[in-house]
Amino acid sequence: MNSATSRDAPLNQRYGTLLSCSIPASGLTLDGFLAAADGQARFCWEGPDSAVAFAGSGTAVELIAWGAGRYRQIAKYARELFAGAHLASADNRLTQPRLFGGFAFRDDFTPDNTWSIYAPAIFVLPHYQLASSGGQTWLTINTQIPPEEKPKALLPDIRSALAEKLAQLRAAERARPAAKQSPFQSIHYPMNYDAWARMIESAAERIRAGRLNKVVLARAAELRFAGRIRPRPILRYLAKHYADCYRFLFEPRPYHAFYGASPELLAAAQGTQLKTMALAGSIGRGASAEEDQALSAALMASAKDRHEHRIVAEKMRARLAPFAAALDTSPLQLLKLSNIQHLHTGIHGNLKNDIGILPLVEALHPTPALGGDPRPDALQLIRELEPIPRGWYGAPIGLIDARLNGEFAVAIRSAVAQENRAWIYAGAGIVDESQPESEWQESALKFRPMLDAHRSRT
Repeated sequence: MNSATSRDAPLNQRYGTLLSCSIPASGLTLDGFLAAADGQARFCWEGPDSAVAFAGSGTAVELIAWGAGRYRQIAKYARELFAGAHLASADNRLTQPRLFGGFAFRDDFTPDNTWSIYAPAIFVLPHYQLASSGGQTWLTINTQIPPEEKPKALLPDIRSALAEKLAQLRAAERARPAAKQSPFQSIHYPMNYDAWARMIESAAERIRAGRLNKVVLARAAELRFAGRIRPRPILRYLAKHYADCYRFLFEPRPYHAFYGASPELLAAAQGTQLKTMALAGSIGRGASAEEDQALSAALMASAKDRHEHRIVAEKMRARLAPFAAALDTSPLQLLKLSNIQHLHTGIHGNLKNDIGILPLVEALHPTPALGGDPRPDALQLIRELEPIPRGWYGAPIGLIDARLNGEFAVAIRSAVAQENRAWIYAGAGIVDESQPESEWQESALKFRPMLDAHRSRT
């Protein structure tokens, strides 16, 4: 095959046939698996209450895409990668190979110092993959073999190597002490309150002038530590205190990690089944049951928050309408987390076709909960007013399986770390009634989960 043909050929022809093989791995924990991969590429995804959890280590395949066509390009690459793949346990959803990854907030994102290794879209198929759900745990190996090799002939040797790897992981987990976080040194907020107030007032003025309905504006904090930041203690803290969130780790290069605990599902697709949510409008939690109930009632009665939430829910339904055969919306309710509560509307339904997760992610991102409305005007205003790029903050992060189904969260309550520094982000939805002081306090409340997680030494 000549070089031009090679570059144009599908991935499975250029790099070989994907072979995926799994064995039961009872007793192996997610934390132990990630600990064994320290200093390597590592990935993790846990659903609410750890009902299902996936982790990966090493890199079998890395997919990167740029520009406005990044969603379609990643979908094309994924179809090519999985076409003709030999999946030794194809009927077991836990053992299916999965791509871990996400997208930048903007399709024209250019990596800067903070986000130096992050392209507008990166997905990684890990070499080793752990999956856990319902009391079952499986260890999977993903590898590519030359087209002339016969997968079935290789399976006995691959299973033997996988069993040896499992034995090594179990032995290492028994011998390894729990990692503690490096000592916290300092925190720096690049934007002071006066600059924030000017930004919020400028946005509210444009909204009152009728130029847009809503915009979401964010600020950041930089954290410094005495040594390398260790994601595992942070994930353990988040699992304990934010068990009802989507927890994730994306570390495609050693010691360059993006991680967090997001309460917001962007989209989940399984065949023709669709699930998402509208999440907008926030208030803190009370120190007593009575105070908490009063705060809940205030949020439910807030005209400003209900207006902001209604914009999000209506626009999300409109963006999904071209794909959906039917959409149902749950009644407005509260989603209560340990330090904050949100207005929440569940949206679920049936798709007209089994199109996979990525067209839905492209249609929804950014929702008005993270961008604004109308979307083009809000994105332009964010570009004008925010002093630092968002990178992957507020963008889709998640998994894609071999059938191109998957699950993505909105990467809020998140941090990006390099060596001994981390940057955390928080935003606030701005409408015509927004006041700088209250939005400053709301963003401070949203910093709390990641601040507390980084400061914890356990």
